[in-house]
Amino acid sequence: MRRSVRRSARQLRAEAVGRAVLREKLLEGLRGRVIEIGAGQGLNFIHYPPDVAELRAVEPDDVLRDFAAGAAKVARIPVDVVAGEATALPVADASQDAAVVSLLLCTVPSPDRVLAEVRRCLRPGGELRFYEHVRAPGHVAPYVQDAATPVWMRCFRGCHPNRDAESAIRRAGFDIVEVEHFNVGTPPLNPAAPHILGRAIRA
Repeated sequence: MRRSVRRSARQLRAEAVGRAVLREKLLEGLRGRVIEIGAGQGLNFIHYPPDVAELRAVEPDDVLRDFAAGAAKVARIPVDVVAGEATALPVADASQDAAVVSLLLCTVPSPDRVLAEVRRCLRPGGELRFYEHVRAPGHVAPYVQDAATPVWMRCFRGCHPNRDAESAIRRAGFDIVEVEHFNVGTPPLNPAAPHILGRAIRA
């Protein structure tokens, strides 16, 4: 029993380290004024590079926003944590140099509406950084995702593991310039295993 507990702890630490590496990669090279949509507990904040002059972190959930406010205090950059919805961001048109979405497009009711709002707030040539669950490739795994999605949504705060986030980003008027496909977990046993991480430019 003790051996099993120790192995579980090692697995949790490895996952935490792996997630931190992904967050670093997601945010590296950002600069200027940045908006993060669906900031959650603020787990990204400590990974933002010092060239970010200002981060506006939008989070609709009161409890998560309180956690994010605490995380903002130890960030290396100025962070303004605000209430708001992903379809009505509290910033002016073309006012942001970059936007960040992290495991967001799988949970919102309409990714297309959210991405249209993100595009609105970015200046021409501004960057979208994304780290998202995506629809699996192949012939079997996508159907497993479709079958699992109704239950998965109820268990994981509305997450749709079968959404094609990459196509939605392109459809919203972004040019994807870099994208990495990888699994976190083992598909098709884990419907949410397939992920993408990358960056796109506002066309």
